[in-house]
Amino acid sequence: MKDLEDQISAAFATVPPPPVWSLANSREGNEPLLVERDFRDKTDWRVLSPEFLDSAPDGYASALSFFSDEALRFYLPAYLIADLRGQLNRADVLFHLTHGLDDESRSKLLNPLRYGNRTWFDAISHRLSIFDAAQAAAIVRYLEHKIDVADLELERRSARQALDNYWLRRT
Repeated sequence: MKDLEDQISAAFATVPPPPVWSLANSREGNEPLLVERDFRDKTDWRVLSPEFLDSAPDGYASALSFFSDEALRFYLPAYLIADLRGQLNRADVLFHLTHGLDDESRSKLLNPLRYGNRTWFDAISHRLSIFDAAQAAAIVRYLEHKIDVADLELERRSARQALDNYWLRRT
């Protein structure tokens, strides 16, 4: 597992922190503002504690849902490594790398009233396109690891399908 952590660290080593104005992907509700507040001074993902990651923002453990694409690219390695170490209880990294890419959710419409015919696959594949080949390769290895260690068949199936439907084409 140390080699996977090293691969993740190397793949994301040169990603710059996002500017404060680009931390959240929404202005709806309180949580995006809380993400901005909690992450505004977090410019080195390597020093973020698992406890912080597992509760941010403000105890909701929902930062991964509200990060902008740039913020996701910068902070994801901290979440990946903490998850590999078994240090996350609430933040669901696997969900954010598979939902919309698995067979069950990929064809579902995101929000037809707002986004017309945009599917979850359309939205998520756009969001995740920010990762370069080395970063995608590290994510692929993370997903393969999760398939090997996941307790739930649903998690293994989602990871396999996300790999087949999206991630393996990225490397």
